[in-house]
Amino acid sequence: KVGADIEMVRNGIGTDPRIGPQFLFAGIGYGGSCFPKDVDALVATGLLHGVELKILQAVQEANKSQRKHFMDRILAHYDGDSLAGKLFAIWGLSFKPRTDDIREAPSLDVIRFLLDEGCRVRAFDPVAMENAGKLLGDAIEYAPGNYECLEGAHALIIVTEWNEFRHPDFDKIKTSLIEPVIFDGRNIYNPKKMIERGFYYYSIGR
Repeated sequence: KVGADIEMVRNGIGTDPRIGPQFLFAGIGYGGSCFPKDVDALVATGLLHGVELKILQAVQEANKSQRKHFMDRILAHYDGDSLAGKLFAIWGLSFKPRTDDIREAPSLDVIRFLLDEGCRVRAFDPVAMENAGKLLGDAIEYAPGNYECLEGAHALIIVTEWNEFRHPDFDKIKTSLIEPVIFDGRNIYNPKKMIERGFYYYSIGR
């Protein structure tokens, strides 16, 4: 809202050798089997002993608000129009690349949001499809590949930053979608180039 670019912020903070840039990447929040559970446990332990661990509570709140903000941007693109009946393609189900673990994955919150809005959801993940199927069943559709996932969808939502998604055929994406709309929850593309390619492109913090 104020014109800041999260990449400039990240690079600036990361120049401090006490911090470094390695883990400073914007996104729609963390998940997995460890980090959420550990943060929750530390907060609960503090409360058990009458201590508010406000920094960790802020971490919890920020993780939730990142996902909500992302979903709000989806709603804002359609400017109050109902999402019911629209088909959304999702790239990435696991909570991070190179794992099939979907525990506490941001994709689950995005999918629940879309289903609650009456949308259809079709998803693809290089390795997490089986685990997603066990959890979600037939609530969503499962595509055999990333391009098959796009066919006839109203928009693409990127949730996990798999390398397989970093250098796609953008012309194929554009012709497969009903509208050239991408909601990128991991900032894997360059906003300026995406606009030049003719996409409505939404990313995090820029």
